[in-house]
Amino acid sequence: MSSCCPAKTNDITDDVKDYYGKKLQTADDLQTTACTTPAQKMPKYVRDVMALIHDEVVSKYYGCGLVVPDCLEDMKILDLGSGSGRDCYALSKLVGKDGFVIGIDMTDEQLEVANRHVDYHMKAFGFDKPNIKFVKGYIEKLKDAGIADNSVDIIVSNCVINLCKDKHEVLSEAYRVLKEGGELYFSDVYADRVLSDEIRSHKVLWGECVSGALHWKQLFDLAKDIGFETPRTFAYSDLKITKPELKEILGDAKFVSVVYRLFKLPKDADRNASQVIYNGTVTDNQNEIKFDHNLTFKNGAPMTIDGDTAAILKQSRFKEDFMFQKAPCCAKYSEVKEENPFNLLESGDAINQGGSCCAGSCC
Repeated sequence: MSSCCPAKTNDITDDVKDYYGKKLQTADDLQTTACTTPAQKMPKYVRDVMALIHDEVVSKYYGCGLVVPDCLEDMKILDLGSGSGRDCYALSKLVGKDGFVIGIDMTDEQLEVANRHVDYHMKAFGFDKPNIKFVKGYIEKLKDAGIADNSVDIIVSNCVINLCKDKHEVLSEAYRVLKEGGELYFSDVYADRVLSDEIRSHKVLWGECVSGALHWKQLFDLAKDIGFETPRTFAYSDLKITKPELKEILGDAKFVSVVYRLFKLPKDADRNASQVIYNGTVTDNQNEIKFDHNLTFKNGAPMTIDGDTAAILKQSRFKEDFMFQKAPCCAKYSEVKEENPFNLLESGDAINQGGSCCAGSCC
């Protein structure tokens, strides 16, 4: 798992390539627990898929716990920093034979493992032709890798954006390739402050997804600047650095891992508050479906939502899974706002089974 920053712009790329391509042989070689904090609990249908993944693909994967959004059938998905291909293969099964998955990574060693097992997984999944491909490239240069404008339904990423220096370029490229109504669903690490140059120049901490952490507020600023909707906090969990020599470098800085959802909507999207009723049609979410840590829709239960949330549901892949009505004039609902994940941790709100990167292995 790694993909960022062309070497002509900085030396970080070569360091990350070396770290993930040569220094790391198994997840046991990692130096921090930055991405081994509990991730969202995998539902049974995902666990069943994971059991089908080839052992070598799993053993050579250094990424986070699988980040799986809901409602994936027939979707076209792009995985940023696909590594050995573990997540891509799981997603290729979940999108079905009529969906498609693209994995992009810059590390030759990881891509070699991923490409070696395409036929194995298509046979295991019962597909008569591949619905997956892996391309070499950089996540802030998706056009160079042949990813066209408005061509992808969903982008996923597990602690990879953190490895890239220019987050603005990464998110801008993600916005470009997403279709209107599309979603960037990703986990990453965030800091409670802007990190010092000393921390940012530490190669091990950068490779371990710590030195590259944005101050959490910077993500909201970037999303707004690029055109995404306000980031939705899906899940979060505390992140502890325990090695004394690394803690000394980090000082009092605190870190949290968060799963965020960023949606791309048309500029003229209808943003009227609405009363919605979930119809229970999303696979393995018949009784309810979680939208973010604050908002869960129950099957058949009317709920009044703000205009921005209504716009997302109406424009996204979820539009057929809800019935929409005009909001009652006296209805109360919460407006979307920026949320400090460190305040959420302190409040103990929704202690997130669904937290973050990662589970079992890490970045």
